Amino acid sequence: MATTLTINGKSHDVDLPEDVPLLWVLRDEIGLTGTKFGCGVAACGACTVHIDGQAVRSCQVSLGDVWGDVTTIEGLGTPDAMSVLQQAWVEHQVAQCGYCQSGQIMQAASLLEQNPNPSDTDIDDAMQGNLCRCGTYPRIRAAIRSAAAKMEG
Repeated sequence: MATTLTINGKSHDVDLPEDVPLLWVLRDEIGLTGTKFGCGVAACGACTVHIDGQAVRSCQVSLGDVWGDVTTIEGLGTPDAMSVLQQAWVEHQVAQCGYCQSGQIMQAASLLEQNPNPSDTDIDDAMQGNLCRCGTYPRIRAAIRSAAAKMEG
């Protein structure tokens, strides 16, 4: 059964079973490989994307359960410029291995959309489901705070 999805502002017709995880639709069918497979059970956050602005784990959302527009890491900035949050990630040299970073950034973008001036506790609470094996949590927090300040001013 064909399903039409809006991903990063573009319409995509997908002819796959409704129980296929959104993660595989994005990576294998659409070719957007910025969203990563981590654990497959929504415990690590590497596959975080937005559906209607809400951060979700794409490994656990079936194609048939997608309820709105999907935004991936590729759709966060523009083709010509990174988002303020992505720029802060670079400025604070957050990534080490980088594998989890697209999920981290997508979770942080959702946080800043809901709370434009988060405290350290707010950041820690919002980001706790996104794991970083390299332990860059202090740099993640600093980048989020920096992006929040830039977005505010």
